[in-house]
Amino acid sequence: MKKAWIVLAGSAILAATPAIAGPPYDTDDPVPTDFRHWEIYSFLAASGFRGQTEGAAGLDLNFGAMPGVQLTATLPMNFVHDPVTRIGAGNVELGVKYRFLHRDAAGFSIAAFPRIILPSARHGFGSGFAMVQLPVWAQKDFGGWSLFGGGGYTINPGAGNRDFWKGGIALTRELSPRLSLGAEATRQGPDARGARSSTRLGIGGSYRLKRLFSLLFSAGPSFERGSDRTQFHAYAALLLNF
Repeated sequence: MKKAWIVLAGSAILAATPAIAGPPYDTDDPVPTDFRHWEIYSFLAASGFRGQTEGAAGLDLNFGAMPGVQLTATLPMNFVHDPVTRIGAGNVELGVKYRFLHRDAAGFSIAAFPRIILPSARHGFGSGFAMVQLPVWAQKDFGGWSLFGGGGYTINPGAGNRDFWKGGIALTRELSPRLSLGAEATRQGPDARGARSSTRLGIGGSYRLKRLFSLLFSAGPSFERGSDRTQFHAYAALLLNF
């Protein structure tokens, strides 16, 4: 199976310190949650094409269990509108982010972030099989910019399903102490027999509302290889960091 291509994204603008990576971007970063701290995202994510919409809403929980180690749990509720609306429990995700290389002076780090996606979905959501994601993420900070990306392999059992590669890259910058903007591109191989590889582009950012809260957002188009159909995706979340 061929590795998925990783497409370079760019752009944001002026200012001072490295931006926060990870959510709202599909591309993740190697920076774990601070030791003994929590990051709780209340999120809504959706994608669609000509009245067909699907997505999830829920909580993404991150805890700094040890220096350089983050525990993650994602608790989603899935929905589909096509043209009837269906809602049901989604697949719970559990993961551990382990930053095994960190060079603070160079602004460079690498982490592994394996996840297991449990077959907890109901009402026709999910394949009924556990999935395993095995990505590695890297980040380089320079001046006021952060460049991060990577990817990995997903084990995707189930009738008609295929294992696949996925990769991405993103570039972000803080425009002020409260506002960060960035852009990304991701590439995913086919995840089922007869499916095609796809590319997703997006722009996003975060805005600090108060000391403990931030608003995160991203949106953009998705393109399927060999098809002229363009989908759109969007993500929004309220982050509580303490």
